[in-house]
Amino acid sequence: FFSGLTAMEKKLAEYKCNTNEAIQLKLVRFPEDLEDENTTFNPEYSHQVFGDDEVAFGYKGLKILLYYIAGNLSTLFRIEYTSKVNEKFDCVEADDVESKIREIIPPGFCTNTDDFVSLLEKEVNFKPFGMLLHTYSIHNEEAGEDITYHIYKADMTCPGFREYHERLQTFLMWFIETASFIDVDDERWNYFLVFEKYNKDGATLFATVGYMTVYNYYVYPDKTRPRVSQMLILPPFQGEGHGAQLLETVHRYYMSSPTVLDITAEDPSENYVKLRDFVLVKLCQDLLCFSPVKLMQGFSQEMVTEAQQKLKINKQHTRRVYEILRLRATNMGDAEQSRSHALDGLKLIFDSYREKKQRELAKMRRCLRPEEMTNQLNQIDLNLQREQLEESFQQLVSDYRRVLERLAQA
Repeated sequence: FFSGLTAMEKKLAEYKCNTNEAIQLKLVRFPEDLEDENTTFNPEYSHQVFGDDEVAFGYKGLKILLYYIAGNLSTLFRIEYTSKVNEKFDCVEADDVESKIREIIPPGFCTNTDDFVSLLEKEVNFKPFGMLLHTYSIHNEEAGEDITYHIYKADMTCPGFREYHERLQTFLMWFIETASFIDVDDERWNYFLVFEKYNKDGATLFATVGYMTVYNYYVYPDKTRPRVSQMLILPPFQGEGHGAQLLETVHRYYMSSPTVLDITAEDPSENYVKLRDFVLVKLCQDLLCFSPVKLMQGFSQEMVTEAQQKLKINKQHTRRVYEILRLRATNMGDAEQSRSHALDGLKLIFDSYREKKQRELAKMRRCLRPEEMTNQLNQIDLNLQREQLEESFQQLVSDYRRVLERLAQA
């Protein structure tokens, strides 16, 4: 009986597909892109749609095609497979892959290639939404020329933007681990979009590169605190510097507004923090309060005030900027200088580490009986704490150095 079961299990195992591999995404500019494997990219995550193990059951050779026209993101959705489980087994059923995808992509998509290609011909009419904030260009080695990019600010009153945004936000599911769709009827959302200009048959067209959503929180009595919610540069464009351009443009947009207090981010990822460090240091480095002389005198209220008033940067982020610039201004060959810098940095990390530990202790006090509490405390070995501190400190310094290297190349 058991050997029969394992044979059956083996057979069933052949019908499991990794959904990160099965889902094939494309941003299509030319009909030939449809056949070109180099234009295909895959999700980083699919757990929000297919569960934690990121598996679809019931198919062999499963392909979930989600192709988007590069500009307006009109969608082609098709499922292909070589065989399906319920043709041969009575007792098991294949996952309903189609309805899972339909839950996140808006209706109105194409299901066959011909319809999609005829939509592609109309793409020449697509224009970016909203107000142009910034234009920049990046040299492209492959094309051997500079490519121009535009950043726009849009909102739901722009004709066609609501539908476009519904298609755009589907990418969040595949590339942001804890993504969720936002309430677009809330007028406090701002949308910032990056487009690439490209030529096709002598006409100028626009392709979607990425975007950011920002929520404007009200701060008593008459200010707002914009909070970055989601930010995504689409994979074919990653690593080219678009994230920094977008974040800096958004910062500059809010900097010019007298009612903005400061700009924050909701649950930022490690990559986002690195990006923000770079952008904020770039903005701050020319402020008088960050001159080398002032940096060597230590972190000051003047830095906090000037960064907040001129650049809308909060105290916590200003402190990080100070540390990075202090590292740059420190002569690491000079023992006295580097020692005071190291002590400064260690103090900072130690403080934040201690705060975290105090929060954990307070939580334990609420949950544990006194004798359990003592046991827990005895287990927190002091040497281990020191090692962890040293490690976090080294990690921080290497992150800071990376920011400075990037700054030197900018």
